[in-house]
Amino acid sequence: MRTLIGLTLWLAALASGPGAPLGLDLLRPTPADNPLTPAKIALGRRLFEDRRFSRDGKMSCATCHDSSRAFAGSGLVASRADGSGGHRNVPTLVNRVYGTTFFWDGRAASIEEQVVQPLLNPREMAMTPAGAVAIVRADVSYQRQFRTAFNREPQLDDLARALATYVRTIRSGNSRYDRFRAGTTSALTTLEQHGMRVFFGRANCWSCHAGPNLTDERFHNTGVAYRDGQLLDPGRFVVTQQPADRGAFKTPTLREVARTAPYMHDGSLATLEDVVGYYDRGGNASPSIASMLRPIDLSRDDKRALVAFLRALSGQVHEGS
Repeated sequence: MRTLIGLTLWLAALASGPGAPLGLDLLRPTPADNPLTPAKIALGRRLFEDRRFSRDGKMSCATCHDSSRAFAGSGLVASRADGSGGHRNVPTLVNRVYGTTFFWDGRAASIEEQVVQPLLNPREMAMTPAGAVAIVRADVSYQRQFRTAFNREPQLDDLARALATYVRTIRSGNSRYDRFRAGTTSALTTLEQHGMRVFFGRANCWSCHAGPNLTDERFHNTGVAYRDGQLLDPGRFVVTQQPADRGAFKTPTLREVARTAPYMHDGSLATLEDVVGYYDRGGNASPSIASMLRPIDLSRDDKRALVAFLRALSGQVHEGS
């Protein structure tokens, strides 16, 4: 039995590459047909930062997913190639390697599928498949990198694989919360420990923000998509066509949450204080609102402590390995 356990741990470490940041799963899920390699990581990072992969040559993946903001956006909603704004907030990319569905509405089932959608969306980066491939085939250094990474000429599927590989390296852990859980009781202040008790107690935040990545990867209607009883964004319903999914959106990770304002799928809440206040009053009234939402009636000290704890979830963002 000890031998089997040891072998399992060794295989997990091998699959995850370098040791996982404190607080995260050691195993880094990776498709069998797209293993992590240094060549693909380097290629993916270059593609991620290359502005040529937008219709006007002014946008890259990094334009919206800003590394200084934990790979989230700075505006209320995403930018578009035509200069207009989108209708949803840019979520962080940290720890998406642990994800099971992608985008706020879960319309992509893999990172490989997710990374090409903004690239080809006529309302986002507005490239064509042929146009994206032409860029890399016309660049001698890209040709060399693709041959090293995939042993063949550049093609769109491999562009997606390289980008997805790089995204899988973007992880955040080793927060003060993680160090507290690991036994360093001084890692959290008295106020933050109070907030942690509120998080896992009266406020019931953990029912959705669960596990090492602080998300259940599920979809919930928290009322944000409704104003005065009117549905502004159908959310998950567009994918499933299930009435219960109207206004439902994926639970975001709380890793690095202090750096990823504004909040919610539409960026409608500017601060963590606003988020705590929203949930404290039970959200906006709407049909099929998540059953766990209810007025909590936290005290002012409870709210202050909860915000302090959320800020303690920021740690170290690692990328590129």
